[in-house]
Amino acid sequence: MNPRSQPNPHTASSYPTLATTTTTTTIITTMAMRFLLVACSLLAIASAGNLYQEFDVTWGDGRAKILDNGQLLTLSLDKASGSGFQSKNQYLFGKIDMQIKLVPGNSAGTVTAYYLSSQGPTHDEIDFEFLGNLSGDPYTLHTNVFTQGKGNREMQFKLWFDPTEDFHTYSILWNPIHVIFMVDGTPIRDFKNLESKGIAFPKSQPMRIYSSLWNADDWATRGGLVKTDWSKAPFTASYRNFKADTCVPSSATSECASNSVPTNGGWWNQGLDSMGQQRMKWVEKNYMIYNYCSDLKRFPQGLPPECSIA
Repeated sequence: MNPRSQPNPHTASSYPTLATTTTTTTIITTMAMRFLLVACSLLAIASAGNLYQEFDVTWGDGRAKILDNGQLLTLSLDKASGSGFQSKNQYLFGKIDMQIKLVPGNSAGTVTAYYLSSQGPTHDEIDFEFLGNLSGDPYTLHTNVFTQGKGNREMQFKLWFDPTEDFHTYSILWNPIHVIFMVDGTPIRDFKNLESKGIAFPKSQPMRIYSSLWNADDWATRGGLVKTDWSKAPFTASYRNFKADTCVPSSATSECASNSVPTNGGWWNQGLDSMGQQRMKWVEKNYMIYNYCSDLKRFPQGLPPECSIA
């Protein structure tokens, strides 16, 4: 059981349209999806949208607060409990931004999780997780993608700035062809739709946004070697300027209408152009510290199939 989605209260930029090299199979698949997806409305939320209207505090006994007339949300963690919130809406594809300022100082043992997820044993999930650090050490940004209940696709990065000094924008671009993770508009990871190769892709299960601040000192910092220093509590992470340009399912079909998605080169058709690919390679070269596709010891029977597909 993961405390992010099942909390225990007693423990603690835009990118151009994809190149025309898309395969015929992918084009046909995408057209079929657009035809079949029904009963959905687009939801565009202003960058300074009211957080009261978009999120519900779900646990923490008052440790999570929405402040400043709905312009700021804070989560806190102490020895008794962490805290969390979730979106009122479910989403099926979209471009979602959130500005986050992480726990400052000695945050070792803590995890600030911000992610999209559906429910159930075959759930889909798109994860940002920020693993705490000793004062002066860089945060670890942990990413993962679950499809049909299968994860184990972790990539980890150090950031090129101190994420505790100010707010930075963490974005997910999710459409029928890509899941792209971005930090301040810089792409750091692109999980592509490879269904034609037999690899599942998150496309049919609506997901809510979840976030939580919780204690994971059994693994979060240096593999659990560094424990949480509770004398530094309460630990606090802050959120603002939520923006979502998304499809919000509005019927029992939980699907997105083809006539409700952008048709002018918006997020529905976005991928990475050559500049975006170069920026992502720069991040991979200089800031990636773990890639599951390079971990031969972890997968002695062979790397996951998507790792060998360009």
